[in-house]
Amino acid sequence: MIALDLRPSPIAGTWYEGNPKLLAAQLDEYLSEAKLPELKGRVIGVIAPHAGHRYSGAVAAHAFAALRGLDPDLVAILSPFHNFAPYPLIATSHQAYATPLGNIEVDSSALEELQNHLDIPITRIANDPEHSLEIELPFLQRVLKKDFKLLPIMIRAQEEEIAEKLGKALARTLENKNAVLVASTDLSHFYDQKTANILDKEMLKQFESFDPKSIFDAEHHGKGFACGHAAVAAVMWASQKLGANKIQTLKYATSGDVTKDYSSVVGYGAAAILKTI
Repeated sequence: MIALDLRPSPIAGTWYEGNPKLLAAQLDEYLSEAKLPELKGRVIGVIAPHAGHRYSGAVAAHAFAALRGLDPDLVAILSPFHNFAPYPLIATSHQAYATPLGNIEVDSSALEELQNHLDIPITRIANDPEHSLEIELPFLQRVLKKDFKLLPIMIRAQEEEIAEKLGKALARTLENKNAVLVASTDLSHFYDQKTANILDKEMLKQFESFDPKSIFDAEHHGKGFACGHAAVAAVMWASQKLGANKIQTLKYATSGDVTKDYSSVVGYGAAAILKTI
């Protein structure tokens, strides 16, 4: 058997626990403590934060707990790309992502199909340092009980037009597949707790409006902030095409709720994307 070309993790052991047994136990504890409201409808996807598990893991667990009982063949994750690269859309050139819990194979055929539906190039790079996509993978490995493949897209460009094209192309790619969507984003960064709560409440309100354009409006006018706002918007456009019609916030907190330092915090929100019956 030919070994897969693995993307090695640059963050295991720092952003999250590197020991497989300790990591699994930690994630299971986060998931068991996540108490969800009633979800009326079928879960099409989720919105989850992407800070280190110590800071945002308890919030992220609410998003991934909403995927319990699903058995997708494919998980499409859209995240921001925080580092410099002269490309609007980025994917890994490796065949699989490595985490302490095992390897997740990239669905190359789905990636090629997405590119065929899109007039914007998806550039594949090796050894990317991006944390915002990988940080979600161990949660998926604990909550989904069968193997799945990954469709990973990191978004460097923040233009509304690119997000809309990506979302609609993604819907065409996924329409006949057993897939779920994940949008990776944190909320406001480095405001005091009171200010962060105001800004984050507004951005979560725009998420729940299910109007992707309103996210860009909030971001551009300083009413709310999300580093992955283009990823969330693209997932919204894709989800709408796939029949989703509701976004429900599941949990909100800030880093200050963990560290007890409320002078400069990062906001975290978890939400489910639903197709109501």
